[in-house]
Amino acid sequence: MLVIDARNAALGHGLAVRRILPFRQRRMVGPFIFMDHAGPVAEPPRVVSELDVLPHPHIGLSTVSYLFGGSVTHRDSLGVQQVIRPGEVNWMTAGSGIAHSERFEDPAALAGGALEMIQTWVALPEQDEEAAPSFANYSEAELPVFTEGGLWMRLIAGDAYGLRNGVKTHSPLFYIHAVLQPGTTFGLPQGHEERALYIARGTVEIKHVTYGIGQMIVFEKDEDPALRTSTGATLLLLGGAPLGDRFIWWNFVSSRRERIEQAKHDWKEGRILLPPNDNDTFVPLPEDKSKPAGGPPPPPNPLS
Repeated sequence: MLVIDARNAALGHGLAVRRILPFRQRRMVGPFIFMDHAGPVAEPPRVVSELDVLPHPHIGLSTVSYLFGGSVTHRDSLGVQQVIRPGEVNWMTAGSGIAHSERFEDPAALAGGALEMIQTWVALPEQDEEAAPSFANYSEAELPVFTEGGLWMRLIAGDAYGLRNGVKTHSPLFYIHAVLQPGTTFGLPQGHEERALYIARGTVEIKHVTYGIGQMIVFEKDEDPALRTSTGATLLLLGGAPLGDRFIWWNFVSSRRERIEQAKHDWKEGRILLPPNDNDTFVPLPEDKSKPAGGPPPPPNPLS
């Protein structure tokens, strides 16, 4: 069992995040290669747009956005404009290349520290890394919910605990939002090679050790411990089949180092198109390991 403590990072000019993946000792869990927990925003900025993540590129992955509170407007190279709200999923597959922005355009979405978002990246199998870009929004009604005793679960994607939904994925995985009432005990999903949980709120006891907010616990394949909370907890459970090693630099993911280099040149030369309805500003290609003006900064060990 490996414990990952989230590190502080920043998106845009005012959105603080906890960064969980990638981690030096654990780059991926199943196909999940990146995970950020943004918010809750306790003190909204004077100008809401200060939180915006400007148009930036991706290749070789799917971005998965899920909100606990607030709202975010997504725009991408395909011309899609989609407001995502709590309980929905925005699933954007970058494939051969796409650019998108995430704008916080509704001041009411920040009221009372409401804005809180989880973003993950799911690496693509080699045969799908150059797929045509696509985007889908899945409503609450399309994501099944299971309740029993003190346990509430929403299946975000994949399959687990006998639940399935219509979210299109490219490899075997599971991704769950779970809320546990105090005193609840439950187990990990079966049938997946790699499994982890992230604690967004509350605490969880595993083998008589208590873990808290901002910690991810990655389990060994043969581990099947009972998970219990005495305080109540909000969790993200995720994992699936491993895809093999991936190179990651800035917003680019690939099984081939040379493809990352190509993506750098493509973005610099304008060959990855900006969103047609959000093309006045963008994030320039970072020339070193420093944090760019928007979009996720380069993770540890770029191209390692």
